[in-house]
Amino acid sequence: MSDQPHPSLRDLVLGRLAASSLAPAVRHFVAGLLPEVRARSAGQAGPVYLRSISAAGWRGIGPAATLDLTPGPGLTVVAGRNGSGKSSFAEAAEMVLTGENFRWQDRTQIWKQGWRNLHDHTAPQVSVQLCLDGENDPLTIRRSWHGDGLDDSRTVVHRPGVPEQDPREVIDAEDLSLYRPFLSYSELGAMINGRMSALHDALAQILGLDLLSDADNEARARAKKLTDTVTGAGDLIRAVIAELSESDDPRAAEAVAALSGRHPDLDRLRALLKGQVETDGAELARLRRLVGLEGPDPRGVARAVARLREAAAVAEDARFGTAEDARQLIGLLERALDHHRRHPQSADCPVCGAGSRLDEIWALRAREQVERLQREAAEAQTARTGLAAAERAVRDLVQPVPGWLQDDASPLASLWYEWAACRDVADPRELADRIERVAATLADACRQLSEEAADRIAEQDGRWQPLALRLAECLRDAEKAEAARPLIKQIKDGRAWLKNVTGELREERLRPFADQSQTIWKLLCERSSVSLGSISLAGTANQRKVVLDASVDTIDAPAFGVMSQGELHSLALSLFLPRATHPDSPFGFLVIDDPVQSMDPEKVEGLARVLQLHSRHRQVVVFTHDTRLQQAIRQLRVPATIMQVSRQTDSVVRVTRTDDPVSLALGEARAVASDRNVPQDVADRVLPQMCRGALEAAYLEPARRRLRADGHSHDEVEARIGRTFKLTELAALAFYDSGMAPADVLAAVAQDHGPWARTLIERCNAGAHQAPAPSGAPMDLVRETEKLARAVQRR
Repeated sequence: MSDQPHPSLRDLVLGRLAASSLAPAVRHFVAGLLPEVRARSAGQAGPVYLRSISAAGWRGIGPAATLDLTPGPGLTVVAGRNGSGKSSFAEAAEMVLTGENFRWQDRTQIWKQGWRNLHDHTAPQVSVQLCLDGENDPLTIRRSWHGDGLDDSRTVVHRPGVPEQDPREVIDAEDLSLYRPFLSYSELGAMINGRMSALHDALAQILGLDLLSDADNEARARAKKLTDTVTGAGDLIRAVIAELSESDDPRAAEAVAALSGRHPDLDRLRALLKGQVETDGAELARLRRLVGLEGPDPRGVARAVARLREAAAVAEDARFGTAEDARQLIGLLERALDHHRRHPQSADCPVCGAGSRLDEIWALRAREQVERLQREAAEAQTARTGLAAAERAVRDLVQPVPGWLQDDASPLASLWYEWAACRDVADPRELADRIERVAATLADACRQLSEEAADRIAEQDGRWQPLALRLAECLRDAEKAEAARPLIKQIKDGRAWLKNVTGELREERLRPFADQSQTIWKLLCERSSVSLGSISLAGTANQRKVVLDASVDTIDAPAFGVMSQGELHSLALSLFLPRATHPDSPFGFLVIDDPVQSMDPEKVEGLARVLQLHSRHRQVVVFTHDTRLQQAIRQLRVPATIMQVSRQTDSVVRVTRTDDPVSLALGEARAVASDRNVPQDVADRVLPQMCRGALEAAYLEPARRRLRADGHSHDEVEARIGRTFKLTELAALAFYDSGMAPADVLAAVAQDHGPWARTLIERCNAGAHQAPAPSGAPMDLVRETEKLARAVQRR
């Protein structure tokens, strides 16, 4: 790939768009599909390297733990068993820089529930320390959580002597998307196990072509929306024409004529609807009032009038009959009795004179008569009270003239005024007669007018108004369809042009990536029978697909059908690395998590070569639980730093730097030799065995390299080494004839390195089976072992 940065895809499209023969409106439309690209953050002088990754309370990491890295090109392998917390470091770096983890995308909420460590209840936080090439001081980007949700976080940038910054001021979000420096095993699988269209989109995004697919998707969505508008308007017009055709209203016939034809006469429809809107609204309101008009209730009036007449008759009888006479006699008799009480000695009546005696017998009869007359007087009072109540009940039936009729000169208004005047009639019998007569007349008038108004409204509202509303709906949709048709044509022209340009630019942009992908494929799958040819993306919309030319033993074959899972993962890696390592990328690092899965030993060896190739100019950090990658790195002598992650009780994670197995064995031997607390007899027996282990580790890698160079497969190599039990046999496999006798091997070792080397091997062999006689200081044995081991490693 050329070291010259590519112009942005948007600039390329806009350049060709300006030189095209498209109409100005179409060019404007296509340009609108290409969003502005935000300029990269200023102040970044060179590539960004990782100096450390730290986490606390995050995923599998409890108390704070840090993975220290060397900022600059080189390969670092972070190893550890499953569950050790190594991937938590990779996900911490991805989360702090991108705000998400790919393994959680498009997953249910349960996948996100384990983001907090179960053993550490302090506020979780993750951070990375970055070194910007060209700047002396590192900076730290930290994301911390202060709530229970994964989104309850805050990310800030800390650098010495500078106020807190937003991460977007330092790391460009578009760069993170375009040159994404993270690749997890989940992402590898998603690229190859999903739908063809999804794989197309994933590769297009990795290759920076998502702008083109996004533009076409947006254009297609707009075209569909406009087409649906036109189709919906046509369906509605046909339905309304059918409804109008069933009406005998002349306006309906006019509306049908306006709607018929290829294109509706919108001006004619507007005029028709405008006339309808300008009809007399006051008359319609009056009709609606008449429909709701409630006159006197004939039955209620009849009952009230009957009660009034009955009460009036009872009161009249009480006034002119014996009951009234009784009331007058009560007064006369009470005065006579009062006179008798005051003049008990006078027996003659003062009115009648002699012969009429007011004695005790008379008084007794008079009192009985008074009581009888009082009962008759009470009945007369009850009759008068009943009459008053009946009059009130009748007058309460009379309602005042409604407000909307008060200024009306219609017969209804006059009749209602006459009805209202009934309240002022004083004579009960006249009140009853007038109320009964006027109520019947007014009730009949109200009922008749209400029915007539209902008929008129039913004729107007029931027949035309619903059609007018449907017609207005038609007009609105037809106007939208009329405006949509030219836009659909513009989009069609724009998509056709964009499709052609997309194909051309796709080939241009893909070519250098495809070349590099083929190089990576060859390294990863050197011994595979599947050869990878050209790589291309084809189709648009729902027809998007990936076209991979592949062959099996020179016979063309569909790539996805013939590739194994390991080969598919190798393919995904071949497509990821070219974009992530593009010269325009501001990231000088790559973080790859678990790339070894599904790879056979040959591909693991190829992966080691690929990592070596890219680590010359990039900081490559690989997380793996598979020891085969470390083994391949040692076997191929790939310069690498090996870090070991271990997890202890309560999610306590430790990171230690480990070198090759020779260094590990020598370190353990050196610790025993220098420990004064180790008894001498124990040291004499154990130390030679440990030194023998260091020499076996030193001879092991050259033995593997020699067997592989002789054409043996990985399985054959491991099987052959597994049958080797003696140190001299391993040395023979590494540098001499595998059939040599042990004495001949020792002689060859003495010739290559000196007699001391032969003596050292003999001593280590003897110490493995019996305690040798002490020979020199323990540390001298370790130094000689290291000298021979390093000499073997250098060969």
